[in-house]
Amino acid sequence: MIAGIISGVGGIVHSLITMYIWVVIIGALLTWVRPDPYNPIVQIIYRLTEPAYRLVRRTIPTVFNGLDLAPLILVVILNVIDIILINIINALVLS
Repeated sequence: MIAGIISGVGGIVHSLITMYIWVVIIGALLTWVRPDPYNPIVQIIYRLTEPAYRLVRRTIPTVFNGLDLAPLILVVILNVIDIILINIINALVLS
């Protein structure tokens, strides 16, 4: 029973990380088209991604040749965290 709960929580965390990765990707793509900054969807995406970008920018230099790589670095970090969590949860469930 506990293995099922751990597996379920792991699935939820995996889904949340995957959704946030897609929000970061959409936010990065939006910067290429210059959307209306007063659009509520654009504001939500900005509010969801900007704190994480600031954290990445504080710890790692992200601007190379005028191109901000914070979204790419954030996606890589989130994927690494996701893989580590999946492996930990699988180890807990199988033991």
